[in-house]
Amino acid sequence: MADSEMGGPPPLRDVPVDWEALEDAFENNAPEVHSYLHLDTGEVLRVVDGIADPEMHARIASDPNYMRVDPVSSREQYRWMERFIPMVEDPELRERLTRAIDGKGAFRRFKDVLMSYGPERERWFAFRSERLRVFMEAWLSAHTLHPVPRVVWPAETPPRPQETMPISQEQLSGRRGRSAEGLRRQLHEIAETLGARDLEKVTAFAEFVKARRAARSYTRGDAGAESEPAEPSTPGEAAELPRKSEDEEPTPSSRKRTASSR
Repeated sequence: MADSEMGGPPPLRDVPVDWEALEDAFENNAPEVHSYLHLDTGEVLRVVDGIADPEMHARIASDPNYMRVDPVSSREQYRWMERFIPMVEDPELRERLTRAIDGKGAFRRFKDVLMSYGPERERWFAFRSERLRVFMEAWLSAHTLHPVPRVVWPAETPPRPQETMPISQEQLSGRRGRSAEGLRRQLHEIAETLGARDLEKVTAFAEFVKARRAARSYTRGDAGAESEPAEPSTPGEAAELPRKSEDEEPTPSSRKRTASSR
């Protein structure tokens, strides 16, 4: 005959416990906060009075997959501070912690004192986590719940971008050849809308490009010739400033230079 039929303990139920969330639920004993453990997923649901739907408590209570978490009482957590203080080696810090837990607001003052003592603060966090773990394991055992590791799904890797084949020189030359006539027509249309000054600038830049191309062709065709003269690095160095037309009125500075030369 089975143990359950003979009045023995019921079988344990495996629960993938989220220990960090469950630890927060056990530590938070505010009266307006209510925490529930989902027995299938191991996640912890937190319901806050005044914020959550008033009917949520009834819906969760009627769901057998949720179990209410009973947090550790303030009195028990106060005992943890009392037990930790004698473990502190620094006499001055022990005295400050003893004074801090005297009266209302003891938890806040206790944490404020430890803020300036990094190593002791870390020891306190480890001590408190250990106490919480003992309470959580006892609570799970009392409700015949057996904690099991949670399944961690690997993060999805984004798809690799599709690689494009490099364009060959033949393809590039073909594209340039096919579009050259269209570019000439476009340049001609733009030139029709420009004034004399702008046309001088465009012409100067075109002459620079033409000269640079001729210099490159000369270097490739005659390797034994004299060294090639240095090319101008920018179009502005190759092209002279556009000269003013005779119709333009001279500026005051030009009048002064003319008068002085006379």
